[in-house]
Amino acid sequence: MTALNVKLPGLELKNPVMPASGTFGFGDDASSKMYSLDRLGAVVVKTTTLEERLGNPNPKIGLVRDGAMNAVGLQNPGVEAVIAKKLPALRAKYPHLPIVGSVGGSSVEDYVTVAQKLSNSGLVNALELNISCPNVHEGGMEFGTVPEVAQKVTAAVKAVSKVPVYVKLSPNVTDIVAIAKAVAAGGADGLTMINTILGMHIDVESGKPNLGNIMGGYSGAAVKPVAIRMIYQVSQVVDLPIIGVGGIESVDNIIEMFLAGASAVQIGSAHFKDPMICPHLIDQLPARLKELGYDSIADLQAKAKARRPFQRGDY
Repeated sequence: MTALNVKLPGLELKNPVMPASGTFGFGDDASSKMYSLDRLGAVVVKTTTLEERLGNPNPKIGLVRDGAMNAVGLQNPGVEAVIAKKLPALRAKYPHLPIVGSVGGSSVEDYVTVAQKLSNSGLVNALELNISCPNVHEGGMEFGTVPEVAQKVTAAVKAVSKVPVYVKLSPNVTDIVAIAKAVAAGGADGLTMINTILGMHIDVESGKPNLGNIMGGYSGAAVKPVAIRMIYQVSQVVDLPIIGVGGIESVDNIIEMFLAGASAVQIGSAHFKDPMICPHLIDQLPARLKELGYDSIADLQAKAKARRPFQRGDY
């Protein structure tokens, strides 16, 4: 045990930091080759669908002030190719690294089939259901905005999965607590919060949107207060571990996620500023915890839980 160890359903993490789905592909893109992924707590691979997806028209990514817009559209080679080629290569290179498979689909049946295949492969330690992607025309976010539908897809996947199931929630809802309760009722082992916020950016010189899909998911520092608020709200009413994601760029941002109710974190668009952001923050975390009076991540979690819920007027 070290000060950074975190234990979650299906995941024994040496530290609480992992790249968000899509950040490192399947451990085969340029960013993932800049350092040993064994330094990470875990890696979440790119969302996998039943059939190959080519994604949305280019450009798929557009950088904006304080963040990024993306409309990749769940581009991936399909579950059979992922199981036959992508995951075996990642597992062979990193036999001890916890791997989380991300599951997408256009129907409940798609989610079930992909989840079952990934689970049965023996190549992943957990699944993350992407019911919150805002930039696909079929599937994705439509499964995460209606409580009854979110519960149905969660329960269906849980019924076939041999590994724990985390559900990634969308911020593009009126009541995040209702969605979280529904997913918990469906048997989820944990939550990932939050996915990107549906947004749009228009270039004033060209007069055109900066994404081929016109609209896409907005991520970056500016979404962190939304993520913090939603994590805090959900942690008060749902007894599930939460992996916090959204706008993390510093070690204090990680600690803030824990103070809100998270049990681990994912980092996404900050990689555009610093491809080494994950190991940099992992290295900085022990000293910052000590400065703030925490002996370990477990100590931070315990003291943060004791402080919640916050009272109006606290400052």
